[in-house]
Amino acid sequence: MKINLTVIIKSKPEYREELKAILVDLTKNSKEEAACLQYDLHHNLQDPNVFILHEVWKNQEGLVLHKEQSHFLKFNEASELFLEEKITVFETSRIG
Repeated sequence: MKINLTVIIKSKPEYREELKAILVDLTKNSKEEAACLQYDLHHNLQDPNVFILHEVWKNQEGLVLHKEQSHFLKFNEASELFLEEKITVFETSRIG
């Protein structure tokens, strides 16, 4: 069963560019994972410190494997220093 995620990430203003670079790398590498169906990085136009990830995974096993990858671990480590607030993750279901 597919897993759809929307992830809201708010950077500290002074680390916005560093976090953006890590997110671009995370996006590029995540798209290469076998279980990744979609992995898009968006920038919030109302708040330049907010990034949004839209992810679609083939299944739960693929998502679990994603969280073990070096690019995800690098992001997770950087998030401790670079984030203004805790990451918000929504698991969603497409309507229509």
